[in-house]
Amino acid sequence: MIVFAAIMPHPPESVSGIGNPDDFKAIQKTLDAFGQLRIGLEQADPETIVIISPHAHMEKYSFAINSASELSGNFMKFGLNETHTYANDIGTVDGLEFACLKEELLTCFHQDFLDHGSLIPLYHLAKNIKPKIVQLSFSFMSYNFHYRYGEILRSVIDSNINKRVAIIASGDLSHSLSPKAPAGFLPEAREFDQMVLRYLRANDIASIIKLDQRIAAGIAECGMRAFVILLGALHGRSYEFKLLSYENPLGIGYLTARLV
Repeated sequence: MIVFAAIMPHPPESVSGIGNPDDFKAIQKTLDAFGQLRIGLEQADPETIVIISPHAHMEKYSFAINSASELSGNFMKFGLNETHTYANDIGTVDGLEFACLKEELLTCFHQDFLDHGSLIPLYHLAKNIKPKIVQLSFSFMSYNFHYRYGEILRSVIDSNINKRVAIIASGDLSHSLSPKAPAGFLPEAREFDQMVLRYLRANDIASIIKLDQRIAAGIAECGMRAFVILLGALHGRSYEFKLLSYENPLGIGYLTARLV
């Protein structure tokens, strides 16, 4: 069963050894929200964390699943020689692949290293616990396919009622919120982020799925498909969107929220 579900960004500056004191101060609201998520996750005591990352191995028209028995990654691309290793929940991986096959939704296996979109949330949330991990990514297909993928994931999780599972949708919103932003400044970026927040607060799934993906691509978000998979996994159950933090001090929209 799903015992915890959250949306969180993955700022490299939030990791000790990468960020500096000025970085930590700039994203203090986000760091505080990460602390709240960590405490909540520890209390939920999951056996498995499903992490959905926009920077994991990706295929255009199928959903990639990391099938390596041991999941490992590091922060070398950010100048920090620090490796993190987790056991893969192979039972859930195999179950998801089989369930998608029955539903004629294409998946593929890969055995890549954990990317920073996976590692940064795990770095903050799994400091004191050592659950198994399932690493997922998304595709270039429509939001409808991603929502369905989430529903199938939920069916696999529910098939083992005794297993406690957390789902983390890793992703940032607009990368175009200020002139110093990685994608440059676009005035429509702030409107997009506020619209997404409004829909999430209202649990307006239909409006989220109908969002123009060309607009999302234009403002360089990297989280919407991960969010939609998470929402699909929560389909039919009661949950509450609790906004813990939203800020954009670096020109990138950092949204942190708990849903379960």
